[in-house]
Amino acid sequence: MKKHALIIGASGIVGSNLAAQLLSDDWTVSGLSRGRTAVLPDIDAITADLTSRESIDRALNGKTFSHVFFTAWSRQANEKDNIRVNGGMVRDVLAALGSSAGIQHAALVTGLKHYLGPFEAYATGAVPITPFREEQGRQDVDNFYYEQEDRLFEAAQRDGFSWSVHRPHTIIGFAVGNAMNMGVTLAVYATLCKQTGQPFVFPGSEAQWECLTDMTDARLLARHLEWAATSPDARDQAFNVVNGDVFRWKWMWTRIAAYFGIEAVPFDGVVRPLESRMQNAPQHWAAIAAKFGLQESDVNRLASWWHTDADLGRPMEVLTDMTKSRQAGFLDYQATPDAFFALFDRLKAERIIPA
Repeated sequence: MKKHALIIGASGIVGSNLAAQLLSDDWTVSGLSRGRTAVLPDIDAITADLTSRESIDRALNGKTFSHVFFTAWSRQANEKDNIRVNGGMVRDVLAALGSSAGIQHAALVTGLKHYLGPFEAYATGAVPITPFREEQGRQDVDNFYYEQEDRLFEAAQRDGFSWSVHRPHTIIGFAVGNAMNMGVTLAVYATLCKQTGQPFVFPGSEAQWECLTDMTDARLLARHLEWAATSPDARDQAFNVVNGDVFRWKWMWTRIAAYFGIEAVPFDGVVRPLESRMQNAPQHWAAIAAKFGLQESDVNRLASWWHTDADLGRPMEVLTDMTKSRQAGFLDYQATPDAFFALFDRLKAERIIPA
């Protein structure tokens, strides 16, 4: 059977990079989303309300796919609602396809909150020692990632397909209108600092400034997803997935600043979250967009201040082990500074930030 992928969230930071990867390897790709953001031209776009079982059933009725990739989530007011909505999405999509859809493999993208706990209970439990390893298991807290996994496992057992779970760290990649996008957020922040004369202040914690960390390039994650979907050694496994290098933000911050031609302000021991400092960003960005003829004048479509604050404000070291993937045969690598610079170059080429 020709490889035909259904990507849930094909317009997002993970889904769009995955779609490009699969298309380059001659897959047929369909994308299921709300339809608010355009997908790549060669994708068969399927529109549905992912919070509605009836809408999903109508959209997928009679369709068949060899592989399903869950790359989207819907942010809710609290974790109980996150569990209900995001667990329901996995359950309802797989139920709508059922055993007659010909699914060979389904993949789920979650993240390191598997080890840290959800935002509302972030790191309140017994956080495992670093580097995080897949064998460390679940935290004793409500977490929609666990609900999504359980619904995936349930459907795989019922319908006879294999599965994989992918746990990236903070993702670097191109996307507009994404709720969790540090790379674009930092590019917007640096541009605002350069154009308005604000200091390029690190917004996070001392632990993040001083400790080792890592990140995940969306392009590498796409290759990891394709590998796990087609490799017998990755069948029915959960994997961490990061670039393969480590760094400290005190080092990376100066390199990002140098790219934009601004001065990095050293961390002085005070946490200064972006969300509370970017109150005037909408009008400043609108003026910058007009001055340079940028494609997007709404800063809230580009920057996710809250998510970048959550990642850079963590009070502990967050570092990931990739041994399990390496032993199973995935040997890919991506230098994180180059991932940032490639993203920034593309943002300039697409006229999202000034060239």
